[in-house]
Amino acid sequence: MHLLLWRHAEAEDGDVDLRRELTRRGCRQAADVAQWLRAHAPVDLRILVSPAARTRQTADALGMEYVVVPALAPDARPADVLAAAGWPAASRPVLVVGHQPTLGRAASLVMTGVDQDWSISRGGLWWFKRRQRGDEVDVKLKAVINPGLM
Repeated sequence: MHLLLWRHAEAEDGDVDLRRELTRRGCRQAADVAQWLRAHAPVDLRILVSPAARTRQTADALGMEYVVVPALAPDARPADVLAAAGWPAASRPVLVVGHQPTLGRAASLVMTGVDQDWSISRGGLWWFKRRQRGDEVDVKLKAVINPGLM
């Protein structure tokens, strides 16, 4: 299974968290990572997005269909993210567009089995690949993309 975790790009401050939108810089960050994703993402990618405006705008940069999943809202737990994605057994690759600290904690669970405070940069993407051969399970970090380095 391929699991891609994409943190929303830079967003404006605001009083109503779910309505916060991307800054001009955030729009560029989302566009840069989206361009990379269109060139490298696995075929038949299923995209799941938090209901927050900033995550929807980040996903919009891809120009692909996605599903808004209320369980991925800013207060989600790492287990909610992994359950929504169907980790580790989903038959299709999954991209989750969400929030910190949840995505960083989900990444630590995927890699180590322990919920730790890892940080994914604004607009950053982490791509994991899990495969099973017989009794052996292998999880590797396939890519880390940060918009500031593109």
